[in-house]
Amino acid sequence: MGEPIKNTKPSHLEDGHALSLQIKKLGLKVGVGMGMIMLLSFVILMLRFGALDGLLSTEAISESMVYGEYDVNQLTASAENDLIKKGFEIFRNTPLHIGPKQTDSNQIFAGNNLACASCHLNGGTQLFAAPVIGVVKRFPQYRGREDKIGTIQQRINGCMERSMNGRMMPEDNEAMVALVAYMDWLGRTTPPDGKIEGQGFVTLELPNRAVDLEHGKKVFDQQCTVCHGADGQGQKMADSDLYLYPPLWGPDSYNNGAGMTRVITAAEFIKANMPFGTTYENPILTDEEAYDVAGFINQQLRPSKANREADFPNLLKKPVSTPYGPYVDPFSEEQHQLGPFQPIMEFYQKEYQLKKTK
Repeated sequence: MGEPIKNTKPSHLEDGHALSLQIKKLGLKVGVGMGMIMLLSFVILMLRFGALDGLLSTEAISESMVYGEYDVNQLTASAENDLIKKGFEIFRNTPLHIGPKQTDSNQIFAGNNLACASCHLNGGTQLFAAPVIGVVKRFPQYRGREDKIGTIQQRINGCMERSMNGRMMPEDNEAMVALVAYMDWLGRTTPPDGKIEGQGFVTLELPNRAVDLEHGKKVFDQQCTVCHGADGQGQKMADSDLYLYPPLWGPDSYNNGAGMTRVITAAEFIKANMPFGTTYENPILTDEEAYDVAGFINQQLRPSKANREADFPNLLKKPVSTPYGPYVDPFSEEQHQLGPFQPIMEFYQKEYQLKKTK
């Protein structure tokens, strides 16, 4: 066997080569370090100016971080902030300002003693309870019920005439201006289009059957009466004549032209918000229970809205659960009220290539 080949390089060359490698390694480390510092500086600048907001947004971020705070009491004194605070007060205690408890008859526009916050919970900030955060930015908007593009003021008046069972409020009325100011303030941190997570209502998996009214009454008796009463007439506050929990039917409730009279809409609202203590993340009722109790509630007597037949001039835009005609389909009014809704949806898909979801 031959001897191992010996390294014939001079030792000073070996030392120089090792030193060169050390210098290269050190330079690489310094370069990487400088690069990281530059990248970190860039990210900090982008965060400072909000350039990465869209990239860094995630559903895991808390609502307070995404949407900001909504406590009007934190606003400093100014004409603009005073208007916002007034809007919040009207939103919360509507009957006192523009309803039956207002002493100036010229300023009475709501016909019942519900408040805006009776449906738009927590001052209009509760997710999946039709929050009004960002809503001002979403108008002007096309509305199928009127078959035209409308303003936020016209949308508010839709509530005044239906959910509040009252009359239209002039767009330049001080109360209208204050309500819009409050809603606009709520949306101050939303994207330009005003769209947010938790907008509108949750989506249900609709039972492929008609509402079971007997089961709906059972759910109501077990889950709803503690707040809304066995007669559905709600509870008033101990220290005032305002509702703590609103009536669900009867003369002081929403009329039969309101959106909440649609079983699908009511069931979606109930699923994420009722009974008291429910959240959209931790619902108490099943989809079937929400569906049946919504049908039961909406079969009770309530005020009548005049000229409902004029709603949805383009009848193809009419939701399948609208409880009153006319319709452009062969299904009965009873089925539009209580379902099953899948056959109606399938009809519109087949005959008109329209996908209906409510």
